[in-house]
Amino acid sequence: MTTSEFDHSEAIEKIPVPHAGGGGVGDEAPRGGAAGSEPTAKVSGGYIFFLMLASFGASIAMMVPLSYGLALRITELAPGHEEVLGYVTGTAQLIFLVLSPMIGIWSDRTRSRLGRRTPFLILGGILGLIGAAIIGFAPNLLLVGAGWVVAMTGWSTTGAALQTLLADKLPDGQRGKVSALTNLMTQVAPVIGIGIAYAVSSSTFLVFFVPAVIGVVLIMLFPIFKREGSSKDLVVDAGVTLRKVVSGYGFNARKYPDFAWNWIGRLVFFIGLYFNTTFGTFFYAQRLDLPVREVAGVVATVGMLGVVAAAGGALLGGFLSDKLKRRRLFVLIAAFIFVGGALAEAFAWSLPQLIVGAVLMQLAIAVFATVDQAIIFAVIPDRAESGRYMAVVAFAQKIPSAVAPLLAPLIITIGAVGAEKNYTMLYLTGAVFALAGGVLVALKVKGVR
Repeated sequence: MTTSEFDHSEAIEKIPVPHAGGGGVGDEAPRGGAAGSEPTAKVSGGYIFFLMLASFGASIAMMVPLSYGLALRITELAPGHEEVLGYVTGTAQLIFLVLSPMIGIWSDRTRSRLGRRTPFLILGGILGLIGAAIIGFAPNLLLVGAGWVVAMTGWSTTGAALQTLLADKLPDGQRGKVSALTNLMTQVAPVIGIGIAYAVSSSTFLVFFVPAVIGVVLIMLFPIFKREGSSKDLVVDAGVTLRKVVSGYGFNARKYPDFAWNWIGRLVFFIGLYFNTTFGTFFYAQRLDLPVREVAGVVATVGMLGVVAAAGGALLGGFLSDKLKRRRLFVLIAAFIFVGGALAEAFAWSLPQLIVGAVLMQLAIAVFATVDQAIIFAVIPDRAESGRYMAVVAFAQKIPSAVAPLLAPLIITIGAVGAEKNYTMLYLTGAVFALAGGVLVALKVKGVR
């Protein structure tokens, strides 16, 4: 983690960001006060509803390829080479990792009639749709990889814009609740998406394109009905210098210890998570002795049960952490639940055992993601630079999503016998990392209860 100090002399001048007035259905963009100030006004129920739809859309478009589509496409083009999945997803994540701070800095300084974040919401959806089409038609692995770089960059840009809007708009009393509801959507979407993908699995192109179209439609509803408001009058600095771009990749860890420790804990937890989710399709195929193409039905069935747990975990963690004003305890509980689920999965050779493990892990992920997101909004160092800092936060998830898929192929070959990969070792390794991440957040982040 870079600890270069941000030069506040070059920061955006903190002035009110005007919102578009009147005109248009549902124009209720909440006013958060001056750019960079702590938001105090509650967002409306309608705003939360369309935000949930957009979160659902971004998640279904991103996660269906990750959890099923790419594995299917790779099996078609390079059967028996499961490790290619890790290389494709890891490479795309690394590329976006390099781009994300620049996108965040650009977002913070965007002056447009649509606002600062909405242009990136729209652009991301368009790129995601193009990438999905490329993968669906790709005749070789090289084009599959290129298509996923485009698609993942698009969906990740959209996701980052939604997260930054939350950082811009949510007051402290709504952070847990709204994080719970949006994270619930990210849990539900992949399961419904897998069901849709299975229904159209006779056409590989549709497996990628249908979720992408659904995603774009739901994402676009948000800026149509709940406009962000104009940022044309926003005062920004003279330009983005090389120093500012470089500093955008890090932060002063000594000056912001809570942000730093939460970042590290989140990074470690997500390494464990991605160890235990990257090869899910191949894992189920091995443990249940099924062809990869037939796994989608099993994944959807298991996932639907996991959604119930995820819904309960997200809502319980989010609403209770708001009510009790306690965040770190829930993060620690989530880490221990994740360990239980990982252990169940590691030694599972039947569908009931796999269901138990999957349900526990979904519950843990939902609680952790919800409550830790609320912690992030509380400890963000400078709200005038929320786009940049949310990009730095994304590193804590993007680095694991890039590194874990590249390391996982090595782990599953340790002690492997014949074609049987060592998924037991992979899941146990993931459990250790997840527990360590939860403990770090619970013990080291002092500014949040």
